[in-house]
Amino acid sequence: PPPSQNNEQGSTLRDLLTTTAGKLRLGSTDAGIAFAPVYSTGTASGKSGRTMPNILDDIIASVVENKIPPNRAPKINVKSEIKEEPKDDKKSIQDDCSKRYSDIQYSWICDKHVLWLRDHKNTNNWKLFKECWKQGRPVLVSGMHKKMNFSLWKAESISLDFGNQQADILNCKDSIISNTNVKEFWDGFEDVSKRQKVKNGETALLKLKDWPSGEDFKTMMPARYEDLLKSLPLPEYCSPEGKLNLASHLPGFFVRPDLGPRLCSAYGECVAATKDHDIGTTNLHIEVSDVVNILVYVGIAKGNGVLSKSGVLKKLEEEDLDDLLRKRLKDSSELPGALWHIYAGKDADKIREFLQKIAKEQGLEVLPEHDPIRDQSWYVNKKLRQRLFEEYGVKTCTVIQFLGDAIILPAGALHQV
Repeated sequence: PPPSQNNEQGSTLRDLLTTTAGKLRLGSTDAGIAFAPVYSTGTASGKSGRTMPNILDDIIASVVENKIPPNRAPKINVKSEIKEEPKDDKKSIQDDCSKRYSDIQYSWICDKHVLWLRDHKNTNNWKLFKECWKQGRPVLVSGMHKKMNFSLWKAESISLDFGNQQADILNCKDSIISNTNVKEFWDGFEDVSKRQKVKNGETALLKLKDWPSGEDFKTMMPARYEDLLKSLPLPEYCSPEGKLNLASHLPGFFVRPDLGPRLCSAYGECVAATKDHDIGTTNLHIEVSDVVNILVYVGIAKGNGVLSKSGVLKKLEEEDLDDLLRKRLKDSSELPGALWHIYAGKDADKIREFLQKIAKEQGLEVLPEHDPIRDQSWYVNKKLRQRLFEEYGVKTCTVIQFLGDAIILPAGALHQV
């Protein structure tokens, strides 16, 4: 209800959000907030002025300021609605799930940290996913490519349809970004002889940075956009119209994060060939929203300077892998395409401290305003991952993503690819 109709604020979350945002929208200087609101400036007409707040500080401050009076019972008893989870409940959740979800094909991988849903068609998957998701654990769903129109995602198909487009291309070896015609990238995707060379004659390790993304994706590639949407795993959560997709149901006065979709493409086999696996196509970072990443196509490059498929498999076997992932590697029907290292959000501070320590050891300048995770300046190689475990007790969750695998990460989970 509008403020004029409800003098008692904060009785429910909906009341709180509506009344706070309503006052801000009306330009009131007295919204009952302890802290000064933060606004973005500028309008479509070019005139500067206050707009809606672009962060939640105002609403959080209102929560602090507008506590429910002690003589008034809240409308919602939170404790009765939400059951508290035990701190270390790996065994309990697995035992419970094996009894309650016997109709779902699933396994636990990465020391029971990641849920693997093996049958993407099971309509009950979301029920088990919910149990895992509320504990902030990553989830893997396999077989998504079986629902898709595979011909749409081939490198030659994308090159043929969109080769004349310009985009930012990153050379992962030296972090140099250039704006170029995407046909050059796609033509070299599976033919090394057509790839760019750097000054010393080495083949460039290229990544097409988030092209296209968001609304551009939908406008530029409508057929692929529709194919992706109908093939999303766990549509209750991942579909834009999903009943449990929180972002789709936020009130209009929230500034939503960019939820994509975006196409992420890179040459990967050169990474496996580097000494100590020192280079990644995506450095260690954190996303501000939950992420679903589907591997829609894997190309096998041919030519001098790249590993064969068997060579790549041998390199992957050197990783600290779960037994089930090793078994998938030996399955000739499976095609590996990406190597992920994932960390729980609770370990972010330890990892940040560790990377700053390593930077000092290497004689690098460590400025107080620089955050190695936010800056995405590190790919943590095998030796460093071992030190991270030995010195800080932080274990790496290593996942191989095969063709058709969807990896679903909770917001705040650190990862590199």
